[in-house]
Amino acid sequence: MEQITEPEMLRRAAAYCSTAERCIQDVQKKIKAAGLSQEEGERIIARLLQEKFIDEHRFARYFVNDKLRFNKWGRIKIAYELQKRNIPAPIRSEALEGIDEKEYADILQSLLKAKKKSTKGKDERDIYIKLLRFAAGRGFESREASRCLKQLFNGNDYEEDF
Repeated sequence: MEQITEPEMLRRAAAYCSTAERCIQDVQKKIKAAGLSQEEGERIIARLLQEKFIDEHRFARYFVNDKLRFNKWGRIKIAYELQKRNIPAPIRSEALEGIDEKEYADILQSLLKAKKKSTKGKDERDIYIKLLRFAAGRGFESREASRCLKQLFNGNDYEEDF
């Protein structure tokens, strides 16, 4: 296998960043896989940051938005995944603060409502606990999940399924 040059890797990394939002860690993995030295990798990353191909703030905002809307993850799981990608804490919290509270509650409510239909238990308390555990697995705060479940179990959702 032939060695990739630094200019060629810069071109490839720019193309990689152009297809979707990427964080520094994603690009570093690609550079390392190509076999470039650490110094070459740092120069490529610096150039991509300078030319706005990589922007951690932008990445975090889009990541939070996508994982909430499409994957239906809660704040805890999203924050953990951002941390795994080495996104700094101030950027993580800024991105998470951008979550609309009403939309967040609506997503959790619809998720729990759908899951309740397929959850079986010996009584309502057993189903409640299973749904609480399900919400926690999706990364939702137990306080928020509990509030939504109380609405579901008290019949306060006003959409009875027959």
